[in-house]
Amino acid sequence: MAEGVNFPKKTNPKNTHPLGQALSSAMVNRRKFLTLAFYGLVSRAQARGASTKSFQDFVAEIWPAAQQAGIAKPIFETVAEGLTPEPGILNKPQSQAEFTIAIPAYVASVLTPTRISRGRGFASELGDALARASQRHRVPGEIIIAILGIESNYGVSTGRADIFRVLATLAWNGHRSEIFLSEFIAALTILQNGDASRSELRGSWAGAMGQPQFMPSAYLKYAESNDGGHAPDIWRSREDAIASVANFLEKSGWRADLPAVVEARLPENYDYAAIDLDFSQWRSLGVTQANGESLPKSGAASLYFPAGAIGPCFLISENFEVIRKYNMSDAYALSVTLLAELIAGRSTPATPWPRVTPLSTNEVKSLQHLLAERGYYHGAFDGKLGRSSRNAIHAAQIDQGWFPADGFATRALLTKLRTL
Repeated sequence: MAEGVNFPKKTNPKNTHPLGQALSSAMVNRRKFLTLAFYGLVSRAQARGASTKSFQDFVAEIWPAAQQAGIAKPIFETVAEGLTPEPGILNKPQSQAEFTIAIPAYVASVLTPTRISRGRGFASELGDALARASQRHRVPGEIIIAILGIESNYGVSTGRADIFRVLATLAWNGHRSEIFLSEFIAALTILQNGDASRSELRGSWAGAMGQPQFMPSAYLKYAESNDGGHAPDIWRSREDAIASVANFLEKSGWRADLPAVVEARLPENYDYAAIDLDFSQWRSLGVTQANGESLPKSGAASLYFPAGAIGPCFLISENFEVIRKYNMSDAYALSVTLLAELIAGRSTPATPWPRVTPLSTNEVKSLQHLLAERGYYHGAFDGKLGRSSRNAIHAAQIDQGWFPADGFATRALLTKLRTL
């Protein structure tokens, strides 16, 4: 709605635009997605910071929480007995590439000819399962395929690490301990339910499993078998992986009547004052799709300049935020939608990507602090650029008369903020 356009001086008004609400929902759902089922079962004292206990003692003390979650003692002992830290995991980087490299570079790394070609082959080979999942959950098949393509290279790279060793090691190390302890108990639940065997519970160094790279709690909430006749097998069954991703997207709020992303063309002399409007309002301002076609008739949409005003311009809908619930990264969500377009035989974006230099994580944290000190930003100081940071930058640009007000973070902007 247009109310989010007029920014009072040095304030950050509550965003009533549906996409702002979708962001809040995404953050809450992401937290629930990882922790809600078991959050209250884990001792805060145990989960606060890196443990000073031995790894074996740390694992043993998970038992009361596991017992309260309904895990049988023999199941817990089968996993805990002889469990050792995952070699090398403590030296793994805690940052993800989608948060630390420039978006044009990340997109280029995803939209390779090989990945596009394999995605089209995957769609052709598994057309029946894809059609069934799309019809059941009202999610575009190309979006499902694109997610599987990015997450596991269409099921080829699912990870071979022991999930229990990974999750226990990450929790013991103290990085997001509450989350990983909760996921450890979720994995125990999968084992106890008979959904997967001990040897089958394998995945990435971060604890994500199978072709969709679901965390254990996500498996319990979203995994779905293609035919409904067995426990979902996201490790070996491509059909189950397709059904599970589709179920995730539907339950996360996918709207069948909206595109996730539309490359847009702004009218000449656009003043950049509006950033959150309805598609109908963007149409009335003379905004069109980059290919010249009309925009959708209605639906909340926000302007997004992933490389600044000199690069491609997009309108992102609530479905963009749904994809971000899968991975809370703008680069990831954009790459999913662009890969999906190419798999479906459509070409995007029409505007060339410029060369941009990303801010470091520490620079982004400094930017967030400066924006907060000046009343524009009220989010976490996490060094990650997302919707909250973009909107805060846009508010500062409008307020200070820095044009174009594209919400894009640069070192020049950082310098300007330091002089205010």
